[in-house]
Amino acid sequence: MEIEHKRTLILNQDFSPLTVCGYKKAFLLVYLKKAELLEDDDQPLRTVDKSFALPSVIRLNKYANLPYKGVMLTRQNIFKRDAFTCQYCGSEKDLTLDHLVPRSKGGKSIWTNLVTACKRCNAKKGHYTPEASGMKLIRAPFKPSYIMFIRDFSGHINERWKRYLGKKEKLMA
Repeated sequence: MEIEHKRTLILNQDFSPLTVCGYKKAFLLVYLKKAELLEDDDQPLRTVDKSFALPSVIRLNKYANLPYKGVMLTRQNIFKRDAFTCQYCGSEKDLTLDHLVPRSKGGKSIWTNLVTACKRCNAKKGHYTPEASGMKLIRAPFKPSYIMFIRDFSGHINERWKRYLGKKEKLMA
């Protein structure tokens, strides 16, 4: 992976996962002694006359109190959860959001009622539920936990992160 695209896992002081950031921000936090380097990348960060460890996992020196530690319900996060594929046909083109229970029938915009759908499948389903329209979901929608979202949906996962993110729980029962 190119150095410009390297990501760093940031842990709170109690080792709980906080977020993922670019290596530049992580390096600054370590350099300014606001964080401790726990794991470094194989590839060092080089200047003209010095070489530094490229942070892969860092831990903040002071506890960061976060009031809300959940995954925001956004269009992009629904797409990430559904791996940018239509949950009816598996297409990766012309994606949009679909309410399983249509808003016209009282459906809400919540994690368990929204799925990624291509425009064709969304139009085919229309103002009906998947059952009423004879369509089957590839995977039922779910609300990802914060740790699950960092681990599974933040893009490339570094092997060094796994011990800090816990075991991979089964997404669907």
